[in-house]
Amino acid sequence: MKLPRCSPAWLSRRLAWPAGALAAALLCFGLAACDAPGSAMSAADGLSVPTSSKDGQAGGQTRAQVYEAVRQKTALGKQLFFDPSLSGSGKQACATCHSPAHAFGPPNALDVQLGGADMRQPGFRAVPTLKYLQSVPAFTEHFHDSDDEGDESIDNGPTGGLTWDGRVDTGAEQARIPLLSPFEMHSSPAHVASAVRAAPYADAFRAAFGAHVLDDDRAAFDAVLEAIGIFEQTPGTFYPYTSKYDAYLAGRTTLTPAEQRGLQLFDDERKGNCASCHLSKPARDGSPPQFSDFGLIAVGVPRNRALKVNQDPRFFDLGACGPERTDLKGRDEYCGLFRTPTLRNVALRKTFFHNGIYHSLEEVMRFYAERDTNPEKFYPVVKGKVRKFDDLPERYWANLNTDPPFDRKPGDKPALNETEIKDIIAFLNTLTDGYEPDAPVAGHEAAPRSSDREPALTSAGSL
Repeated sequence: MKLPRCSPAWLSRRLAWPAGALAAALLCFGLAACDAPGSAMSAADGLSVPTSSKDGQAGGQTRAQVYEAVRQKTALGKQLFFDPSLSGSGKQACATCHSPAHAFGPPNALDVQLGGADMRQPGFRAVPTLKYLQSVPAFTEHFHDSDDEGDESIDNGPTGGLTWDGRVDTGAEQARIPLLSPFEMHSSPAHVASAVRAAPYADAFRAAFGAHVLDDDRAAFDAVLEAIGIFEQTPGTFYPYTSKYDAYLAGRTTLTPAEQRGLQLFDDERKGNCASCHLSKPARDGSPPQFSDFGLIAVGVPRNRALKVNQDPRFFDLGACGPERTDLKGRDEYCGLFRTPTLRNVALRKTFFHNGIYHSLEEVMRFYAERDTNPEKFYPVVKGKVRKFDDLPERYWANLNTDPPFDRKPGDKPALNETEIKDIIAFLNTLTDGYEPDAPVAGHEAAPRSSDREPALTSAGSL
């Protein structure tokens, strides 16, 4: 069965958290500062969280108490994010692989990052960005959302989840993965709890999570995950919407001719067709585009033979159907599918696709434009025959996407030429956060300068 994915109907649908997931996040984490840019009301406004008073009677919290709890846990999450003592090696923090200077993605051009007890163990997937995850819906096999069409009977297939294979739905669940992975932070709940007990922020941790939270390793570990998840919902840090394109949508700047041409090619269904998966238009409610529909899709990325795991010819990273994700094992229709990442801040990345096979936007764009017209450029040629889709067993090829530009055959004209590729890349560079217009466009106010926004996060010691 081939699942539908990336149809033009997705171009402007809203990508907000399901109401239940958002409510759970607010109740569990007290996220007081998750309002969208320009919102006059924060997420904690009007929120009453059930609690217990000192005499054991059920009580409530004031808004100020909710804000203070969020402030404390956010500050702790930030310290934990930068603390290498949580790792088994004592040398690797979350920020080691998720660098603030690189949109909370990898700071280098390695295909995959190194970790483990000796900091020499390679993973087998490229590190994704942690920015703009607040709108990713919880994973579902059947996503019904047609804010643009009004017809929720359309099944858009598997969507959501925070990892390449969509197997976790919250920041806390995601943080658990690298902490316990033998080739990442190589830690354990007991080690993490011990590290927090010895940390200079131990007393603050008890104040935020309870006087006895560090008495139990599991409770301490769960609190660590919660704090990191809360920190990763800091709006000005993780989803500021401060790119040139955001300023353009607000009427505060204009695009250059190359950027404008790139946007048109990006949206054109017969050219780049990028926007069919990487949504570029504001939602109906006016919220900024996320540049992803967060759907799972198979595009047939070439096998990265430099990865250690791929030295075994029997090994295949099949994404949603394994090996890391196990609940969909044996479901052939999910094999080869990976979640569509956001393209916000994509120009800061040095490694692309789930296996880190490419290291420039030019390489990525050429793959999209010529995968089917010139497959010999990307796949091995054995005895004069191209071994296409060499990282996906043939029995799963029915899952591969064939929408434009993947609708051509060898010898056809590629969907994009080199000039058009350069124009699209010029547009992609407008998606980098931190843009400051020199002057407002007539009739519009100037965009706020960085000094008026939440300061950029650069280290464990300062935001």
